[in-house]
Amino acid sequence: MLEADATMPQRQGRERVLHVITRLDRGGSAENTLLTVAHLDPERYDITLAVGPSEGPMSPTLELAQQAGVEVVQIPHLIRAPSPWHDLRALLCLWRVCRGFDLVHTHTSKAGVIGRLAARLARVPHTVHTPHGHVFYGYYSSPVTRFFVLLERLAARWCERIVALTDADLADHLAFDVAPASQFIVIHSGVELQALDASQQTSAKMRESLGIPQDAFVVGTLGRLTQVKGQHDLLRAMARLETSPWLLLVGDGEEEASLRRLAQELGISQRVVFAGWRQDTGDALRSMDLFAFPSLNEGMGKALVEAMYLRRPVVATHVGGIPHLLEDGHHGLLVPPRSVPQLAQAIDRLMRDRNLGRQLGEAAHLQALSYGVAPMVDKIDALYRELMVEAEMATKA
Repeated sequence: MLEADATMPQRQGRERVLHVITRLDRGGSAENTLLTVAHLDPERYDITLAVGPSEGPMSPTLELAQQAGVEVVQIPHLIRAPSPWHDLRALLCLWRVCRGFDLVHTHTSKAGVIGRLAARLARVPHTVHTPHGHVFYGYYSSPVTRFFVLLERLAARWCERIVALTDADLADHLAFDVAPASQFIVIHSGVELQALDASQQTSAKMRESLGIPQDAFVVGTLGRLTQVKGQHDLLRAMARLETSPWLLLVGDGEEEASLRRLAQELGISQRVVFAGWRQDTGDALRSMDLFAFPSLNEGMGKALVEAMYLRRPVVATHVGGIPHLLEDGHHGLLVPPRSVPQLAQAIDRLMRDRNLGRQLGEAAHLQALSYGVAPMVDKIDALYRELMVEAEMATKA
């Protein structure tokens, strides 16, 4: 990796594109960004990725991007938490890095605001932003949320296009009057589906290693252990079930201790497994009989697409882009967010009706096939070309 103040090499004959993201953790936004930079045509684009410090292990997809020739530049002050001192230093660093690029593509809220301003100050010809969802509800108090909305409205003036991951994501941005509809484009987040087919161990071996009985019905979920993912609701729903299924939580995060305490209080800790974050995602998902996704706010849900691809029966909440990804009763079952009784009822229904679960799983698999990496990268490439061709034509006119 290069430091932000290092001299950026100039490679001729290609469009110079800079991507900016706050951190390369193992979440969906980092994965989306890394897959994009790794798969864009290296004959056409000279790509650099500017990133702040990660709080934990970085996404394994970073290696794939570096193997594709992507230069990674560290921005030490680009941290997730608000900090006037660090934010100003990050702006200065990014302004230096942005100079000489043809296009800057920012990702997530913090990097989106600072990165777009840096690109504007550096007079970068083209700027694109992908919010990867939003923080308009489910995260902060009303005053804090209003402040973030105002910031997004201001930052929208510093870019040409905003990429929404789903139609619901677009609708929310329009409802909060972030920018006019003409500024948005919907490009679904791509998921590396074929990688899930590789198996390191059987479901039986996976269950044995996790201490789960072979004959147990396993409800599972995958994602950061954080409030907005709704795992507390899932634990409460599990406590309501009479059939005593096991719960497998794959992921780590700041809410792990709180979730462990809640499992103890509910009297179900002996059948709740905290597996931590794993790279063998496919094997972990195949060890589940049902996939639950109780998010309070969700742009699209990479883990949900992965579970659908592997034919897991799904129970998910009717929030964000999820209803556009799966149709209730056809690809899975949808319930309102924060509704513990309905979440428990839907899980119980699929536990009792295995044929319905298989039917939903097959339909979900077919639906997931359209969310691969190639369609996403093709649309992003088309967007870049559109912006650059428009500018070239305007110059000639």
